[in-house]
Amino acid sequence: MSFSEVKPRHVLCLLGGKRPFSELCDMLQSAIDSFAAGFEVDYTFSEGAPDDRMPMSFEVCWDRVQKGAWTKEDEAAVGDHRSVIYVLGPPMTAKDAVQTSATALRLVAHALSHGIIAAKGESAGVAHGIARWNELAREAEDQKGSALARLCRLAFAKRPIGTAEVVYSIGFHLIGQPEVYAPRSLSDDERALSAQIDTVAEEVARDGVEAILTRRGAKLLPVDAYDEDEFKYNPYGAIHLAP
Repeated sequence: MSFSEVKPRHVLCLLGGKRPFSELCDMLQSAIDSFAAGFEVDYTFSEGAPDDRMPMSFEVCWDRVQKGAWTKEDEAAVGDHRSVIYVLGPPMTAKDAVQTSATALRLVAHALSHGIIAAKGESAGVAHGIARWNELAREAEDQKGSALARLCRLAFAKRPIGTAEVVYSIGFHLIGQPEVYAPRSLSDDERALSAQIDTVAEEVARDGVEAILTRRGAKLLPVDAYDEDEFKYNPYGAIHLAP
């Protein structure tokens, strides 16, 4: 079910290195024309100059779940970037979200092999280093169903985000699923809670939302942390696990 008619979109933030800004934009447009129909370069906010906000932005977005998700070299590349390009994905339904996210992942990997030196997904606020992006893209090749959903989730969703009471995800709307909220009363270990969030997400991809709500005694509620016009807003709500 959906709590809103909003259709999620990918927003990719790509940092350029030595290759000229115009060439990078042309490279991305060529890739879009080739295999990523519906995606578009956002020329309004892209710029052929460094943005001094990027080091801090990437610092808070680096994936801290996967060991070795980024390196010092990746951090240095962000600091040395020479241009910033934003790419917008098409509005997605729950039915086509996984395939569209797989296309976004392929586009990121292509860009990183043609002059882009760092990338993050703005729709959840998550970044990986070049090696991790490429690993996810390779593993996603020829995958389907829940296996592909899992890889797209690992690529574009961020977790764990925490408050004093709960640990939760951001970005599951990019694969057409609700977020997962796990109360801290379930474990003192944040990594264990993150693993539980991933487990529930995989169960949802395999068995559907209703089955998980029944099996786990969970509740599906709307997400009120973001407004409907924000890219992080999840129209599919959030599964709140029982304490």
